[in-house]
Amino acid sequence: RELLDVAKRLEGLNRHAGKHAAGVVIGDRPLWEYVPCFRPAGDEDGIVTQYDKDMVEKAGLVKFDFLGLKTLTVIQTCLDIVNKEKAAAGLEPLDLSLISLDDVGVYKMISAADVTGVFQLESSGFRELLKKLKPDCFEDIVAAGALYRPGPLEGGMVDDFIERKHGRKRVEYDHPSLEPILKDTYGVIVYQEQVMQISSALAGYSLGKADLLRRAMGKKKAEAMAKEKVAFLDGAKDKKIDPRIAERVFDLMEKFAGYGFNRSHSAAYGLLTYQTAYLKRYFPVEFYAALLTCDKDDTDAVVKFISEAKTAGLSVLRPDVNESDKDFSVVEIASESGAKKKVIRFGLGAVKGVGEGAVDVVKQARDDGGPFLSIFDFCKRVDGRKVNRKVLEALVKAGAFDGIAQKNGVSRARLFCAIDMATERAAEAQRERESGQTSLLSLFGGAPAKKNGASNGAGSNGASGRNGANGHGLFDDKYPAGDEWMPKELLAYEKESLGFYISGHPLDRFAGEIKRYTNATARNCFEKGERAEVILAGVVTSYQERPMKNGNGKYAFMTLEDHTGQVEYIVNAKKVDDHREVLSGDEPLLVTGTVDAPFGDGENVRERLRFLDAKLLSRIRSEKSSLLDIRLNADVIKSEQLQSLEKLLRAHAGTCRTMLRMEIPKRSETVLDLGDDYKVAASDDLLARIEQIFGERVAVLR
Repeated sequence: RELLDVAKRLEGLNRHAGKHAAGVVIGDRPLWEYVPCFRPAGDEDGIVTQYDKDMVEKAGLVKFDFLGLKTLTVIQTCLDIVNKEKAAAGLEPLDLSLISLDDVGVYKMISAADVTGVFQLESSGFRELLKKLKPDCFEDIVAAGALYRPGPLEGGMVDDFIERKHGRKRVEYDHPSLEPILKDTYGVIVYQEQVMQISSALAGYSLGKADLLRRAMGKKKAEAMAKEKVAFLDGAKDKKIDPRIAERVFDLMEKFAGYGFNRSHSAAYGLLTYQTAYLKRYFPVEFYAALLTCDKDDTDAVVKFISEAKTAGLSVLRPDVNESDKDFSVVEIASESGAKKKVIRFGLGAVKGVGEGAVDVVKQARDDGGPFLSIFDFCKRVDGRKVNRKVLEALVKAGAFDGIAQKNGVSRARLFCAIDMATERAAEAQRERESGQTSLLSLFGGAPAKKNGASNGAGSNGASGRNGANGHGLFDDKYPAGDEWMPKELLAYEKESLGFYISGHPLDRFAGEIKRYTNATARNCFEKGERAEVILAGVVTSYQERPMKNGNGKYAFMTLEDHTGQVEYIVNAKKVDDHREVLSGDEPLLVTGTVDAPFGDGENVRERLRFLDAKLLSRIRSEKSSLLDIRLNADVIKSEQLQSLEKLLRAHAGTCRTMLRMEIPKRSETVLDLGDDYKVAASDDLLARIEQIFGERVAVLR
């Protein structure tokens, strides 16, 4: 009885005081003189009103919404990169407040819907609007931002606007005083401010009264609207406006007011749209570097931006211990023609497991002692407490030592094998420094030769030693031997350490099959429309099974990634049982699905595909291939390479013919059909091992 009595008294009481981030309330006197306030637990400086947004306004306070936009950070990051370059060249910094808003090149880019990364315009729907609208002035961008909403789109207002802009529909005004108000929007009422201006011009409303009319129209309250209509017509009569015209204009305002958008908001957003488009048009490398920096924790966004950058002809390079900053940066390299070329360099901070402290240590050592010459040199010069073995492994797997590796004539695999040796030597050198000991050789700028070191000041890799007071010579830098990483392993390690593929993609080796058998990509698959069948190629990056509510089996969600981005699939219980082994693996797949209906509300609307079928791309290629075509340069081929090839072909016996093309560049080519003794089983492993012997893209299955 007591328990029930207490429960009844507690029932319906508020459990706690919640706080809704509804905006900032501002008054001309302390807030508690207007409304009841309270101080949230744990927030000594915060005061929260106990009235909601409508009540605080009635109490005489003003509520402001302050929106935080990531785009502002993108713009500032891009400007920082651009102005750093301009300062180095002795040029005036770029000031976006001074740029022209009439740049033809910017509007051409926007009209072509080349708007990846441009504020507001990235969605597929907005791209379609831009292609039809073809904005050629700033007012068009402002209007587009106001029009791209469900109401105007569904009500035909957008089509009307476009037809009038391009002269396919006549622009008419019910009264001459409407022309200066509606001219910029081709006679269409687009903005709330236009409703206020019209009521002022035709009916003599004050701006305060006009704002009340705007609110009433927006809320579509019949009783309030009836009163407002009478007041409007009376005001128009006083200004000697024809009653029929006044009534027609009021009805027009009432029709469009529900769709009307705040022009000041749209103009402010439109300015950001134009500024980001300007930066993309004239500073594309810096712009994409800024986008990648600001979205570095969003794998899908990074994959999309890297793909877009490459499509635009820009290069995105792996991280590098001798060049990278913490974030994505812009560096200059020599192009094939010898000219300087700007490229985007991955930041060291993007490597998983490499914290800010480690990045700071690496940059400090590089600034103090110049570029690192080897992994041994690197380990001697950085603080091993901040850059430990796990950090080194992540950096090697991400390719951050590739520049050093190429100069030293070693691979990532051999660098990885050298980590233990390099850290041990660094620890030994550290102990000697701390004990005050030093060797005779180090006094003369060298380093003590190890048992496995080479003599005469040259390492096993042939790199010359560095002399000097810092004493990080190279003549003891002998890299241990080890099995080379297969291309598949190398890419898997990149994905592990970066979350992305940089030096390639697992799909690269299936370019022919992808071209023949797919009809969409992750980026454009939803453009085909609901229920359309789409065939994509990709690798599964996420696969999760969940029990059915009725307990009969499991369904699954999976994410497929291709060169252009990622897309989600839902897999029903029957398909899960049939395809579990393929979908939970890491091999490239050819996946068939249908476009599902969008789900979610407002800004949280999501799109996904419904899974139908999946096949291994390697199996498709094996089943369809009848010829292995190997193309070699006769001028550089070595006999031991040919011997390795023969052993490899015999070890992969099958039914696929092998054709060997021996080329003498710019002179001749000899084609050899190797006959039945060298027929092979077409496989991805065989191609990878041939490339391991001769280099990339020498073998093709047809």
